[in-house]
Amino acid sequence: MIIPKKLVLLAALGVALTTSANKALAQEKKTSGNPIVEGWYADPEAKIFNKQYWVYPTYSAKYNEQVFMDAFSSPDLVNWTKHPHIIDTAAVKWAKRAMWAPAVTEKDGKYYIFFGANDIQNNNEVGGIGVAVGDKPEGPFKDLLGKPLIGQIINKAQPIDQFVFKDDDGQYYMIYGGWGQCNIVRLKNDFTGIEPFKDGETYKLITPKDYVEGPVMFKRKGKYYFMWSEGGWTGPDYRVAYAIGDSPFGPFNRIGTILKQDASIATGAGHHSVIQVPGKDEWYIVYHRRPLTETDGNHRVTCIDKMYFDKDGKILPVKITNEGVTARKIK
Repeated sequence: MIIPKKLVLLAALGVALTTSANKALAQEKKTSGNPIVEGWYADPEAKIFNKQYWVYPTYSAKYNEQVFMDAFSSPDLVNWTKHPHIIDTAAVKWAKRAMWAPAVTEKDGKYYIFFGANDIQNNNEVGGIGVAVGDKPEGPFKDLLGKPLIGQIINKAQPIDQFVFKDDDGQYYMIYGGWGQCNIVRLKNDFTGIEPFKDGETYKLITPKDYVEGPVMFKRKGKYYFMWSEGGWTGPDYRVAYAIGDSPFGPFNRIGTILKQDASIATGAGHHSVIQVPGKDEWYIVYHRRPLTETDGNHRVTCIDKMYFDKDGKILPVKITNEGVTARKIK
């Protein structure tokens, strides 16, 4: 069949116009909007690698469908690129389902992703916290150990919701725990295991008042900020609280709630992470929440808003928005 030249020209013109329109829309996008990406995603880990922002969330679905993880990258917090299936259960033979809450860090040119899997309920089940390694922030990631890094319930803390914190002296710690208990452990230099603290203890319990899950730690002006989620993850009262300590071990006394639902915008705002713009006292909180139209517990979306401190270093309550944040490139 011979296609008339006029139709070919019209089709080409249509493609050109569509491409121009898409570019114009991208240029016109003033804010990230919330959610920042399409799809059901929760428990976001936010990092900066190679002057790019990265978000690593849980794929928010039924446990048996949580067999992979996606990642998203952005040069400016506004325009995001999806990197699908950076890790899945095919690469982690012992993981069968419920891959949760990734924590990602770079060390010596390699990228490590720590994750929960299988939602173990007792010490006779296989599962817990694993670690995988890749050559790029987007993976692909391969299981580092062939078994869980932490596969037992210690101090009544379910081995989930791991967060990796690097202190100023170069020591890496992992803070983790569900079921209302939180442990901190000292990671070996090659991330192949954990090692005792100087006092001989291996699992230190640092649970603050009302802690449920989702620990996060960062350092600002010499102080250790410890944050966590409270309430039930399927309910509207899910929220984030925090404490401030003088060391990674606390003690951490609860100061107050800084992230919660806004009945006019969304419910269940929690399980977050924090971004600091390099070299600046400029902070963002990346978190999940549930749209007002949704009742399914798994229907959670990933969002971003600004986070501020007062003159005394206290975190001000975060205003959750539909607009999100304006563009912020890393120089």
